[in-house]
Amino acid sequence: MIHRIISPSKNSSFFLFGARGTGKSTFLHKQFKMKNPWFLDLLDPAVEDFYARAPKRIEQELKALKKKPDWIVIDEVQKVPRLLDMIHLLIERDNYRFILTGSSARKLKRGGANLLAGRAFVNELFPLSIVELGNKFNLIEYLHWGGLPRIYSLNSSKDRIEYLSSYVITYLNEEIRNEQIVRKLDPFRSFLEIAGQVSGKIINHKKIASEIGVDTKTIQSYFQILEDTLLGFYLPAFHESVRKSQKHNPKFYLFDTGIKKALEGSLEQKPVERTSVFGELFEAAVILEIYRLNKYYKSNYKLSYFATKNNAEIDLVLSKNRSHTLIEIKSSDSIDETEVRSLNQLAVDFPNVQSVFYLSRHPKLLKIGKVTCMNWQKFLLSFKG
Repeated sequence: MIHRIISPSKNSSFFLFGARGTGKSTFLHKQFKMKNPWFLDLLDPAVEDFYARAPKRIEQELKALKKKPDWIVIDEVQKVPRLLDMIHLLIERDNYRFILTGSSARKLKRGGANLLAGRAFVNELFPLSIVELGNKFNLIEYLHWGGLPRIYSLNSSKDRIEYLSSYVITYLNEEIRNEQIVRKLDPFRSFLEIAGQVSGKIINHKKIASEIGVDTKTIQSYFQILEDTLLGFYLPAFHESVRKSQKHNPKFYLFDTGIKKALEGSLEQKPVERTSVFGELFEAAVILEIYRLNKYYKSNYKLSYFATKNNAEIDLVLSKNRSHTLIEIKSSDSIDETEVRSLNQLAVDFPNVQSVFYLSRHPKLLKIGKVTCMNWQKFLLSFKG
């Protein structure tokens, strides 16, 4: 059994958000081992309709129970956001404990999830992380197939391809078509393929809009949909002024390398070391891992990237309390001292630098100028914030 890093409170109600397939239900059953739970699955259309028509029914049903449940688990709570008013009341007045799971924050944003602020903690569950996999981790396999838990119960490439391809189709049908998030599905379908291709790169919304034949605002709304349905996140350009940082185009990262490859149609192509594709997937995997660990450990770093007008770049900047940690990520198993010197120079001109890391597959720990050259896995294992 793979131990998940996430550790929600066992004493207070909480949200557990995560894209479909990240293992929310499995995690809850294993972690909480509930003796007397009460479940609502709002993915069931009949159940959704029942509570959407009269949210107060949840209070009536709970009062009718002979024994108060230790936990009330509501799956896909975003399906009926009006339930949150009753949940708020039941937490405040009757001390019920709720676990509210969801694969989309979109409806909750519209439905007033802020009503539970301070009364229900917020947690996020991601695909299996590199740290969580431990001895089961294989770099090539991980870059190829990603970390969705179901992948690790499938033994053939054919089955894995079918699963990841089906995931994309299910996403289109259940998250997009059924929820009527976009009026025209064909442009969004074309956008998803391009989103796979540009994941991990600086986003040019105008260029993507031109390729698909829609306006720039539509493309921006499409990326927002991916964020709202937890399939990816923006990595903004660094600047100490938030206003100025918004003038630089962000990068966008899909939440899983396997899903990226499924969207761009490259699942049959195994990553090959010392190629640009391998390097891009490796960089993305490390950034995704740091993003997840930052959330799990509640380290509260702000993540960004830094690029100069001369195209010099720092892959990741971790910022907290106006001090910054600079991280350069290389897939090589050796250290390029020319690159380290360039990173040293960038660090000299960077404000309030706390530390500088050059992460690679080289096994040794070295200090060159201000730069700590460190094995990427050892860095991840040491990451706590």
